[in-house]
Amino acid sequence: MELSKAIAKDLLSIGAVFFRPDQPFTWASGIKSPVYCDNRLTLTAPEVRTAVENGLAQTVDEYYHDCEVLMGTSTAGIAHAAIVGHIMGLPMGYVRSGAKDHGRQNQIEGRLEPGQKVVVIEDLISTGGSVLEVVDVLREAGAQVLGIASIFTYGMQRGIDRLAAAGVKNVSLTNFDVIAQVAAEEGYIAPEDVRRLIAFRDNPSDESWIKGSR
Repeated sequence: MELSKAIAKDLLSIGAVFFRPDQPFTWASGIKSPVYCDNRLTLTAPEVRTAVENGLAQTVDEYYHDCEVLMGTSTAGIAHAAIVGHIMGLPMGYVRSGAKDHGRQNQIEGRLEPGQKVVVIEDLISTGGSVLEVVDVLREAGAQVLGIASIFTYGMQRGIDRLAAAGVKNVSLTNFDVIAQVAAEEGYIAPEDVRRLIAFRDNPSDESWIKGSR
């Protein structure tokens, strides 16, 4: 929990996770959201970046100690996979969203041998769709996917269910509930807004939380 709260404070401090319950953001899907996430900002904040990469390395070492290769998601996970790979002395690569239309037409970049034990490095887990596409590509290539190490997860039920159905484990450095609580404690949002944020997390398609009283 200490690491989770520390990472939450770091992400809030640089605006990588930004709450705006009274003026919701609109996702590409049309869903209104009280939170904006851009963990790419960690890359331009050296102290936060160091904490995040060390945290991911610690996660891989603790939960996936048999890992042989790190594979980043494209594009957000690539830099994190490279830095964590450097810290741990592990090879890394990444999975494209689609195969190249030229050269060797690779979708997996970097050397990956059938049977190798892989951990996927991801920055954000919401519904789990994009990261599971990466897992599918790696499995089709013969990799043994041990699981995912990610910076942040919403903890949405749809994402939890999809990962479970695919038999994929995810370990995140921090999560929506922790960040919401820390945001209230640190004055980023009003304490009474936490309930509204959790209501969004529980059912993103139900916009009643927007009008909900604080």
